[in-house]
Amino acid sequence: MLHVISALVENKFGAFNRVVTMFSAKGYNVHSISIGETEDPTISRMTIVTEGEDKVIEQIVKQLNRLIDTIKIVDLTYQPKVQRELLLITVGYQKGTRSEIIDICEIFRGNVVDINNKTLMLEITGPPEKIDAAINVLEPYGIKEIARSGLVALRRGEQSRKLNKSETETNKVGELK
Repeated sequence: MLHVISALVENKFGAFNRVVTMFSAKGYNVHSISIGETEDPTISRMTIVTEGEDKVIEQIVKQLNRLIDTIKIVDLTYQPKVQRELLLITVGYQKGTRSEIIDICEIFRGNVVDINNKTLMLEITGPPEKIDAAINVLEPYGIKEIARSGLVALRRGEQSRKLNKSETETNKVGELK
């Protein structure tokens, strides 16, 4: 089963490397990992998609909590959340298929972001199921290249905007269910 883990880490050199090294050293598989700055420039949010039974995920959360740059770890798997992925896909076209591909792009609420005499590049965002469906529909036209961003996710509902020092220490214990 795929699990979505959200990790707040200090935005410091080497923080990303320590997380990736932990996964590699312990033999945990990563399906996707994305990282970016939060509303606080000193903190980055990682969204990690990994696979395993609940006991394995519990070990991963414990290991992540031991890393020095970790502020807060949340397993979003069973929580209400919004999750998105970005797809850039280049598709070949011929005279008669260009408008069909553009129609498909509109159905998936995407954008044409580049075009030349032979290919179209589309940008589509959405949950992974939508991205998979778009790739499946576009496959017969001749996919030339794909780049997927990896999943980003946030828990639904109102969240506290800032973490204070005492809150970060408390949350290092982990919020795994």
